[in-house]
Amino acid sequence: MNPMSVMKLRPLMERFRENHPAIPQFLHTAASGLEEEGFIGLKVTNAAGQKIEANIKLTAEDVELFNALRELLAQAGGQM
Repeated sequence: MNPMSVMKLRPLMERFRENHPAIPQFLHTAASGLEEEGFIGLKVTNAAGQKIEANIKLTAEDVELFNALRELLAQAGGQM
């Protein structure tokens, strides 16, 4: 991964935290509880009200990925 690409995330993360101050702490708390055989539920509703939902049963590899992403974001000055 290009370090410059990671650095471009910083202002985007800062703006996201300004716009949605409760979300980073929620994600940080939720990410610390991820474990194999756990689930993540995703739900997206667009402006027209259409919903897309998915439930993901986590594998050990998924947990490893989320831990690596959390470390990467921490290094870039963000928080998950």
